[in-house]
This record gives sequence, structure tokens and C-alpha cells, in this order.
Amino acid sequence: MSDESLNVSDVMRTDLYAIDGLASVADALKLMREHEISSLIIEPRHPGDEYGFITVNEIASRVISVNKSMERTSVYECMDKPILTVHPEMRVKYAVRLLSQLGRRRALVRGESGLEG
Repeated sequence: MSDESLNVSDVMRTDLYAIDGLASVADALKLMREHEISSLIIEPRHPGDEYGFITVNEIASRVISVNKSMERTSVYECMDKPILTVHPEMRVKYAVRLLSQLGRRRALVRGESGLEG
């Protein structure tokens, strides 16, 4: 299979972990450590809502660097929302180009059945 024909679904991670937006940043970091990951998904709270996303980088820049308490800061206060989503059948080269143009490192993969990666 050539690089030209790779789809996002061929390279995406499928092991997704989520946390409630009302959880503390300390709880989010604990969950990240437990699963050896650096990001979590925040599920939509109601129909019409969008997914959120939090990474160690957001926690470092939006909580730790400004001396906020990780125990008293909720995930929703420092998450990104809405998060960029791409289709699983999108070619990797176009997904990478899109991420680069928007200055992002990650996107969620949303297919017909919902969140896939």
C-alpha cells in the first residue's frame, strides 16, 4: 500500500478514553497516567453539543503555568472545544495538510457510526 492511498482509518488510534468535563484536571492527569496516554476526549453533554479534547499541553499551559489548582480546576475550563474532526476515509496526506494549516497536532475521527478514533 503506497502512502498516497493511506486513509485516516489506516493510521488512527482506536483506543479512546473520555472524561466528564466537570471532572478535575487532577482526575484527568490521573486517568492519563493510568492508561499511559497524553490526551482525553470530553463527551458531548447533550444533543447538539460537540466533543471536547484535553491534552497534557493544554493542562501545562492553561493550568500549571498560571498557578491554578489542578484539584479545583475543571476539565471544561482548559479543554479545546469544539475539536477538529475528520472522516475515516479522508486521505492521510489531506488530513496532515489540514492539521498543519490549522496549527493542530491531533483531530478526532468521526464516521457514520460516531467517534471512531
